[in-house]
Amino acid sequence: MRTGVNARPLTPGVDRRASGPGVALVDPVPLFREGVAAVVRRTPAMHWLGATGHLHTALRMHERLRPDVLLVDSLLDPQGHLATLLTGNDPALVVISLVREPHRTAKFVRSALSAGVHGMVPRAGEISEVLQAISRAHAERAYVDPTLAPLAAGFTPTAEAGTRRSLSRREYEVLQLIADGLENQAVANELYVSVETVRTHVKNILRKLRARDRTHAVSLAYQAGLLSSGVPRP
Repeated sequence: MRTGVNARPLTPGVDRRASGPGVALVDPVPLFREGVAAVVRRTPAMHWLGATGHLHTALRMHERLRPDVLLVDSLLDPQGHLATLLTGNDPALVVISLVREPHRTAKFVRSALSAGVHGMVPRAGEISEVLQAISRAHAERAYVDPTLAPLAAGFTPTAEAGTRRSLSRREYEVLQLIADGLENQAVANELYVSVETVRTHVKNILRKLRARDRTHAVSLAYQAGLLSSGVPRP
């Protein structure tokens, strides 16, 4: 069983929404995760739920914690695949991209918004800017930090959103496990499903990614940013 999710369970009988939106984070840097956690915990209008540093555990963390707002490092989701998967399975979820310097481009901003990202704020921004992004995106379901707004000028979701053949949540999990080197039986054991079910998911993955085989599918997924290799630098 993988680890990497840092979460504090809710106190029984406490209404989470009464203390504001529940916030979670996906970021590879432990110190950054701890910093955001500390800031949110001391903000009365918000409630900290937990964090993970890996894409592998992001989906499971979401299923377990069901945050209202999820902050995601842009380096871990450069093409918005994770945002698409999560919002597709949880329409109420608000995803905010923590934009790194290399991603401060019109191409990235428009692609992220098309993928289902609701808010964008510089990852290196001031604490107040990140908190404002959380509050505004949660309340209005749309917020772009003023420093990034010019990059989204003229953006129209219906005009620019593509008809991407995205993987389902389960297909994405299977792809991650295949990338880890697991065979079908091991994948089945990990996900508590039958081998036949895994085979069906693999067939769908190959079809959607237009891959020749499992190895080719993993290669294409890395190239597209659907999978992340290694731990990025802060």
